[in-house]
Amino acid sequence: MRTYFNDPERVEAAPTGTPLENIEQTYFDVPNFYTKVNLLHLLLTEDESMTKVLVFVGTKKLADELYEQLEAKFPGTAGVIHSNKEQNHRFNTVKQFHAGVYRFIIATDIVARGIDVAEVTHVINFDVPDVPENYIHRIGRTGRADKKGIAISFITEAEKPLQEAIETLMKRTITKNELPPNLAISDELTEDEKPKVYMKEIQVKVPKKEERGPAFHPKSAKNSKVNFIVKKKDRMMKKYGKPIKRAPKK
Repeated sequence: MRTYFNDPERVEAAPTGTPLENIEQTYFDVPNFYTKVNLLHLLLTEDESMTKVLVFVGTKKLADELYEQLEAKFPGTAGVIHSNKEQNHRFNTVKQFHAGVYRFIIATDIVARGIDVAEVTHVINFDVPDVPENYIHRIGRTGRADKKGIAISFITEAEKPLQEAIETLMKRTITKNELPPNLAISDELTEDEKPKVYMKEIQVKVPKKEERGPAFHPKSAKNSKVNFIVKKKDRMMKKYGKPIKRAPKK
C-alpha cells in the first residue's frame, strides 16, 4: 500500500448491526422538542465531562432550529453542519471542533460519515434516525482507540418503534435513564408535534339543470279554485228540482 500512497491511514468502521462494546448506550424518555432542548442544555451545563460532543439530528431544518436555541446559551462554542452549508464552512466547523474551539457541533446523518474526529466524548441522538444502521454509524463516532464512549438518545413516544428497530438490529436493549429532577418540562409544541384536526367535508350534490324543472310550478287544486256567481234561481232549482216562485201579493 505504501508503494502507491504517501502516509496512508487505516480507517475501520464497525460492522453494521454490531455496536462497539466500549460505548455506553442510554436514553431518556422525553415528551417533545423543547423539552429535548432543555435537557441538552442541562446536560451540557452540568456535565463537565462533555468536552467534545456530536449532536445528531434528522433534518437540516431541525439542525438550524437547534443551533439557534443553543448558540445564544453557549456563544462561540457551538457549530452546525449539514448539506446546505458550504464546503468551506463544513471544513472550518470540523477544524474548530477538532481544535477544541467548538465544544459541540450539530450535524445531520448525510454529513456525519465524513466527520472523523478523535476523542469524541459523547454522541447525542437528539432524535432517533429512521434507518437503524444510521444509529450504529452515529455512535461509532465515539469510543475509539479503546477509549470509553457515551451515546445518549432523546426518545419521544412517537419514536419508540424506531428504538425497537435499533434494538432488534443490535440484539440488545438500550438502558433507560431517569429524567433529571431539575429538568424543565415544556408544554410548548412545534407545528409538527401539534395534533392534527381533520374536518369531514360534506359534499352537497347540486342537481343538474335538466333535473331542476321549471322555475314556476302549477297551482294546487285548492289554490286553483275559481269563484263563479250563481243566481238564486239556479240554486233553488238545484236544491228542489224546480224553480221556486214567490207567492202573489194580496
